[in-house]
Amino acid sequence: MTTTNRAAEAISARGVRKSFGKHLVLDDASLAVADGTIFALLGPNGAGKTTMVRIASTLIRADAGEVRVGGHDVAADPDAVRALIGVTGQFSAVDNYLTGEENLRLMADLRHLGRRAGRARIAELLERFDLTDAARKPASAYSGGMRRRLDLAMTLVGDPAVIFLDEPTTGLDPRSRRTMWQIIRELVTDGVTIFLTTQYLEEADQLADRIAVLDHGRIVAEGTPAELKSRVPGGHVTLHFAEPRALRSAAGVLGGATPDADQLTLQVPGASVASLRRMLNSLGDSGIDVEHLSVHTPDLDDVFFAVTGHATADPAEQEALAP
Repeated sequence: MTTTNRAAEAISARGVRKSFGKHLVLDDASLAVADGTIFALLGPNGAGKTTMVRIASTLIRADAGEVRVGGHDVAADPDAVRALIGVTGQFSAVDNYLTGEENLRLMADLRHLGRRAGRARIAELLERFDLTDAARKPASAYSGGMRRRLDLAMTLVGDPAVIFLDEPTTGLDPRSRRTMWQIIRELVTDGVTIFLTTQYLEEADQLADRIAVLDHGRIVAEGTPAELKSRVPGGHVTLHFAEPRALRSAAGVLGGATPDADQLTLQVPGASVASLRRMLNSLGDSGIDVEHLSVHTPDLDDVFFAVTGHATADPAEQEALAP
C-alpha cells in the first residue's frame, strides 16, 4: 500500500472486490496513483488488471470497496469521472472505414467541441502523433503502430487529466513500442496522470514511477522499480576464466561460489561494489587471473517471480471470464 498523500492522489482504490459468477477476479485490492505520474499495474493474464481498469473508468461496478478518480467516487459520480479520463485498450477503438481525420472528428463531435475548436484540436493531434500525411487515408491502411497512435490521439481529443492505458503496446514491434513510450513520457511532462497495465516488464521498468504487482486478484507488491528490485535477493557476479586450473583455484579461494567446468565460469553471490572489490582483491592476492566478469543484479523478472512464483505470462489463467 502506497503512502502517497491522499490529497495528491489522482486515482485511489480501497478494498476493491469483484467476482464474475464464482470466479473472484479482484480480492481486496488497494492502490494509489499520485497526480502527474505513471503507475504500472503488472500481472499475468487473468490477474485482474483489465477488471481494475474497467471499474476505475466506470465501465463496470465493483462488488465492494471504493475507487476514486480525481476525487470523485466512480460509483456515485461516474459522469464527473468520465469528464476527466481517457481510456485506450489493447484492442483499438479505431473505425477502419473512416480516415484518421474522420476518426478524430467523430471523437470531437462526441466531446461536443465546436467546429472551430474541433478542427484546431484535430490538426494539433495529427501533427503531434505524426499522422498528418496519413490523415485522409482509411485507418484500414495504417500499420499497427499508426493505429495505436491514432487510438491514443482519439483518447486525447477531450484533453483528459487521467488516461488508462490497458496494455497499449501489445503486438507492436520494438520500434513502435519505443515510440509509444516517448509519447507516454511527453504526456506526463504535460501533467497527465497515466495508469498503465502491461505484461512487458521492461515497459514498466522504463516508464513507471511506481509499480504494483497483481496476482490472483490481490496486490502482492508495490513500490518504485528500484525499491522492488532491492527487495529481491539474487545479485551475483559471474567470473570467466581462460583455463580450468584458474577456475579450480578461484573456487577454492571463494567459498560458496558455484563453478561450471564446461563454461569455465564461477558464479559468486553478491553484486555490490564492496563485495566485488573484496573478491577481486582476494583473487589477486592469490595470483589468480580473471579473464572477464559479468554482473547480474535483480530485475523485474526476478521481482515478479519472487512475489508470484511464476512468470509474467500465464496462459492457463484467462481474464476473458469478465464480460
